[in-house]
Amino acid sequence: MPPRSLALKWPTVAIPAAAGVLVVLLAWLAGPGLLGIGNDNLGAPVQAEVTKPAPCGGTDAKETVRFTVTGKTREGTLDGCGHGQGERIEVAVPETLPDQGPVAVALADTSMGSSDARRPLGLALLVFACFSGGMFVYLWLSIPLRPKTAGPRTAS
Repeated sequence: MPPRSLALKWPTVAIPAAAGVLVVLLAWLAGPGLLGIGNDNLGAPVQAEVTKPAPCGGTDAKETVRFTVTGKTREGTLDGCGHGQGERIEVAVPETLPDQGPVAVALADTSMGSSDARRPLGLALLVFACFSGGMFVYLWLSIPLRPKTAGPRTAS
Protein backbone atom coordinates (compact mmCIF):
# COMPACT_ATOMS: atom_id res chain seq x y z
CA MET A 1 0.00 0.00 0.00
CA PRO A 2 1.53 3.35 -0.93
CA PRO A 3 2.11 5.84 1.90
CA ARG A 4 -0.42 8.64 2.28
CA SER A 5 0.65 12.05 1.17
CA LEU A 6 1.29 14.73 3.80
CA ALA A 7 -0.61 17.23 1.68
CA LEU A 8 -4.22 16.85 2.74
CA LYS A 9 -7.06 17.63 0.40
CA TRP A 10 -9.40 20.50 1.36
CA PRO A 11 -12.42 18.26 2.16
CA THR A 12 -10.32 16.44 4.74
CA VAL A 13 -9.90 19.65 6.74
CA ALA A 14 -13.10 21.46 5.71
CA ILE A 15 -15.53 18.77 6.83
CA PRO A 16 -14.33 18.61 10.49
CA ALA A 17 -14.09 22.43 10.56
CA ALA A 18 -17.65 22.79 9.25
CA ALA A 19 -18.89 20.20 11.75
CA GLY A 20 -17.24 22.13 14.60
CA VAL A 21 -18.77 25.42 13.46
CA LEU A 22 -22.17 23.72 13.17
CA VAL A 23 -21.91 22.30 16.72
CA VAL A 24 -20.98 25.71 18.16
CA LEU A 25 -23.78 27.44 16.22
CA LEU A 26 -26.37 24.92 17.40
CA ALA A 27 -25.12 25.27 20.99
CA TRP A 28 -25.43 29.04 20.76
CA LEU A 29 -28.96 28.80 19.36
CA ALA A 30 -30.03 26.19 21.93
CA GLY A 31 -29.52 28.75 24.67
CA PRO A 32 -28.39 28.62 28.26
CA GLY A 33 -30.22 25.40 29.13
CA LEU A 34 -27.81 23.35 27.03
CA LEU A 35 -24.86 24.26 29.23
CA GLY A 36 -26.74 23.68 32.48
CA ILE A 37 -27.37 27.35 33.13
CA GLY A 38 -30.92 28.19 34.09
CA ASN A 39 -32.33 31.67 33.78
CA ASP A 40 -35.36 30.82 35.90
CA ASN A 41 -36.33 33.69 38.13
CA LEU A 42 -37.37 31.97 41.34
CA GLY A 43 -38.32 35.20 43.04
CA ALA A 44 -36.87 37.73 45.43
CA PRO A 45 -34.29 36.50 47.94
CA VAL A 46 -35.48 36.85 51.54
CA GLN A 47 -33.95 35.87 54.89
CA ALA A 48 -35.89 33.04 56.52
CA GLU A 49 -35.69 31.04 59.72
CA VAL A 50 -36.11 27.26 59.76
CA THR A 51 -38.98 26.44 62.13
CA LYS A 52 -39.34 22.71 61.41
CA PRO A 53 -36.22 20.98 60.08
CA ALA A 54 -36.34 17.72 58.14
CA PRO A 55 -33.82 14.87 58.35
CA CYS A 56 -31.99 13.94 55.16
CA GLY A 57 -32.59 10.20 55.54
CA GLY A 58 -36.03 10.07 53.93
CA THR A 59 -37.29 10.90 50.49
CA ASP A 60 -39.25 14.06 49.68
CA ALA A 61 -37.90 16.00 52.67
CA LYS A 62 -39.64 19.30 53.28
CA GLU A 63 -38.72 21.88 55.88
CA THR A 64 -40.92 24.64 57.22
CA VAL A 65 -39.51 28.16 57.24
CA ARG A 66 -40.76 31.54 58.45
CA PHE A 67 -40.00 34.77 56.60
CA THR A 68 -41.24 38.34 56.39
CA VAL A 69 -42.47 39.90 53.15
CA THR A 70 -44.06 43.37 52.91
CA GLY A 71 -44.25 43.54 56.69
CA LYS A 72 -46.18 40.26 57.07
CA THR A 73 -44.71 37.11 58.57
CA ARG A 74 -45.42 34.10 56.37
CA GLU A 75 -44.82 30.35 56.56
CA GLY A 76 -43.24 28.48 53.71
CA THR A 77 -42.26 24.96 52.69
CA LEU A 78 -38.76 24.36 51.43
CA ASP A 79 -37.71 21.27 49.46
CA GLY A 80 -34.58 20.51 51.40
CA CYS A 81 -33.11 18.92 54.46
CA GLY A 82 -30.29 19.13 56.96
CA HIS A 83 -30.87 22.61 58.36
CA GLY A 84 -31.06 23.16 62.09
CA GLN A 85 -33.95 24.54 64.13
CA GLY A 86 -33.75 28.35 64.10
CA GLU A 87 -31.08 28.43 61.37
CA ARG A 88 -31.15 31.52 59.14
CA ILE A 89 -31.13 30.80 55.41
CA GLU A 90 -31.84 32.79 52.27
CA VAL A 91 -34.84 31.62 50.25
CA ALA A 92 -36.38 32.79 46.99
CA VAL A 93 -40.00 33.85 47.47
CA PRO A 94 -42.30 33.92 44.41
CA GLU A 95 -43.48 37.30 43.16
CA THR A 96 -47.16 36.45 43.66
CA LEU A 97 -48.05 35.02 47.06
CA PRO A 98 -51.27 33.19 47.97
CA ASP A 99 -53.56 34.98 50.43
CA GLN A 100 -53.25 32.22 53.01
CA GLY A 101 -51.49 28.94 53.62
CA PRO A 102 -47.85 27.99 53.24
CA VAL A 103 -45.82 29.34 50.34
CA ALA A 104 -43.56 27.05 48.32
CA VAL A 105 -40.06 28.58 48.44
CA ALA A 106 -36.66 27.50 47.13
CA LEU A 107 -33.13 28.12 48.27
CA ALA A 108 -31.81 31.34 46.79
CA ASP A 109 -28.98 31.08 44.28
CA THR A 110 -25.73 31.18 46.23
CA SER A 111 -23.76 32.43 43.23
CA MET A 112 -26.04 35.29 42.31
CA GLY A 113 -24.80 37.31 39.35
CA SER A 114 -22.30 34.71 38.20
CA SER A 115 -24.57 33.26 35.51
CA ASP A 116 -23.38 35.98 33.12
CA ALA A 117 -19.90 34.41 32.96
CA ARG A 118 -20.95 30.76 32.78
CA ARG A 119 -22.44 30.80 29.27
CA PRO A 120 -19.48 32.43 27.45
CA LEU A 121 -17.05 30.21 29.33
CA GLY A 122 -19.03 27.10 28.45
CA LEU A 123 -19.17 28.12 24.80
CA ALA A 124 -15.43 28.88 24.78
CA LEU A 125 -14.76 25.40 26.16
CA LEU A 126 -17.05 23.92 23.51
CA VAL A 127 -15.16 25.79 20.77
CA PHE A 128 -11.87 24.51 22.20
CA ALA A 129 -13.22 20.95 22.25
CA CYS A 130 -14.33 21.24 18.60
CA PHE A 131 -10.94 22.66 17.62
CA SER A 132 -9.14 19.87 19.49
CA GLY A 133 -11.27 17.23 17.77
CA GLY A 134 -10.60 18.76 14.37
CA MET A 135 -6.87 18.89 15.04
CA PHE A 136 -6.94 15.25 16.14
CA VAL A 137 -8.60 14.25 12.85
CA TYR A 138 -6.11 16.36 10.89
CA LEU A 139 -3.11 14.82 12.65
CA TRP A 140 -4.53 11.30 12.40
CA LEU A 141 -5.02 11.65 8.67
CA SER A 142 -1.60 13.21 8.14
CA ILE A 143 0.29 10.24 9.62
CA PRO A 144 1.88 8.28 6.77
CA LEU A 145 1.13 4.59 6.72
CA ARG A 146 4.09 2.30 7.11
CA PRO A 147 4.22 -0.81 5.00
CA LYS A 148 4.12 -4.03 6.96
CA THR A 149 7.44 -5.77 7.12
CA ALA A 150 7.72 -9.48 6.82
CA GLY A 151 8.57 -11.31 10.01
CA PRO A 152 11.94 -12.98 10.56
CA ARG A 153 12.60 -15.83 8.22
CA THR A 154 14.09 -19.03 9.38
CA ALA A 155 16.69 -20.79 7.33
CA SER A 156 15.78 -24.24 6.21
